[in-house]
Parts: sequence; structure tokens; C-alpha cells
Amino acid sequence: MENKGTITTFLTEDGFVRLRFGETTGIVSYMAQRHHPSKTVTAALGRALTAAAIMGSTLKDEDGSLTLRFKGDGPCGGLTCVADSMGNVRGCADEPTAELPPNALGKLDVGGVVGHNGDLYVVRDYGFGEPYVGYVKLVSGEIGDDITNYYAVSEQTPTVCALGVRVNQDGSLKSAGGFLLQLMPGAPDELAEKLEARVQAMPSLSQLIAEGKTAEDVAAMVFGDIAYQNMGETEVRYKCNCDRERYRHSIKSIGIQELKKMRDSREGAEVICRFCDERYFFPPEEVDSMYLERVAELKARKNNDE
Repeated sequence: MENKGTITTFLTEDGFVRLRFGETTGIVSYMAQRHHPSKTVTAALGRALTAAAIMGSTLKDEDGSLTLRFKGDGPCGGLTCVADSMGNVRGCADEPTAELPPNALGKLDVGGVVGHNGDLYVVRDYGFGEPYVGYVKLVSGEIGDDITNYYAVSEQTPTVCALGVRVNQDGSLKSAGGFLLQLMPGAPDELAEKLEARVQAMPSLSQLIAEGKTAEDVAAMVFGDIAYQNMGETEVRYKCNCDRERYRHSIKSIGIQELKKMRDSREGAEVICRFCDERYFFPPEEVDSMYLERVAELKARKNNDE
């Protein structure tokens, strides 16, 4: 399955309601191929990736980024997802192979594997100045509930976040997607009640996407007889920004004694990106070169200080 998805934005003609729908089956499938997570962590991280992609696409600054960090008391340890302003996203779980039996409804126990107690951090980096950090306590660990609660508590924006990931019995991905439904300032209370009733009556998103329902189909289910417009579609991908030069700089920047030990071992150094599992190997000769560069930098700094 190709690594790509789409985010489609809809707006009611009165301007009171915005719907952003993400179809992320290809993105979550690509993540699973890179990380090899358990079925339940695939569902949990897939939901978080979908939410991050949609939320990232709302950033207005081209160089901005959004980070979601779920830190619960469940066995997966934590989930981290980072999206750029286009909605391209990457993510990882602290313990990707963690698994639990199905919950009482016979479904993957996402809330259990993430944890019902803990914290959700939302970091918006606009590319300049200090990032904005929002924080709330987890309410369920089910991801969608926690995003909905974040908007209500931290941003005072009436929001419904619906997310769905369906995993086949063999662990492969069947479908993934989600949406953010948000009321704009001035929206009448009866409109909110009407939309809430429609959303609650909908089948699960993972089922709808598995059945081939499109963004337009989902929007029609959400809005019903409320007039709305399709504001456009954006293609998104699972996209990691790691590269060899960045990790080389990180290794060279560790403590000089640690770098010397690494050099003296003559084993070289290997770094594995936690977001895409790409491996970067630095042979002994390059570690030696990094050490000598670091020594020269420290000497030059000392001379400048004197």
C-alpha cells in the first residue's frame, strides 16, 4: 500500500462549522511496516498519527510543526507524533510490541495499552519564538476522547474528534482515518446539538473507510441537510526528517569523554531513528574524525575565551 493519505476540509455555508477529514490508511500501513507494532499499538499509534496530521494541517505558518505526546500508565509507555503544516506526519511508541487482550466489547484495548491515567501534551512550534505548549490529563487513553477534551479544556473550542483504525486478524491494516469537527465562535447551541446527534448515530469511521466511503460521503453523514462546501483536499504522507548529517552532528556533540570512549572502542557508532527505524552507521575512521573535530572546536573556544 502506497504511503499517502488525504485531508479534506469542509465548511458550512454560514461559516459556523468546520470539518477536517483525514483518510490515513496508507500512512498508518507504512508506519506499521517500519515499526512492526502489535495490533493494539498499531491502532493506538494510527489514531494518534491521524489526529496529528489533521491538527498539523491547521497550522498557518509554513515552517510550523505540531507535536502530540501521550504519556499514559499503559504498557506502550507513550506515543509521540509530529506533523508539519502540510499534515505530513511521523510517530513512534515507546514500547511498540506491547499488547493486551481485547476489551470488554471484544475490540482492541487502545485505552488500556495507552493508559487511562496520564498526560497529553500538544506542542505548537511556529518556527519562531517559544513554542506553545498545551497540557491536559488523559480522560480515557482512547486518543479521540483525549483530543476532544484537549480542545475543550485548553483551547475552549467545541470539538468532536473521531478516529478509527481497523486491523486485520493477521496484523495488517484494513483502514484508518478520522476527523475534527469544530464549531466557530457564534455558532448557535441548537446547531451543536444537531451535529452531536448525527455524529453519535454514525457507524465507526474505520468501518466506513473499509467500505470505501469517501470524504464527501462522511461530510454528508455529518452535515445532513446543513449546507456546506468542500474547501479542498491535501495529500499527506508519513514523512521523517532524519538524515545522516543530523545524526553525525548529534554524535559529535556528546560529551568529549564519551566520544573518546566511542573512538577508542574502534567499533564505530550506529544510530537508529525512532520515527522511521532507519539505521545510520558511522565507521571507526569517521568517529575518529568526529573526535578530532570536537577537540579542535573545544581548543578554539578555550582560546577565544582567553
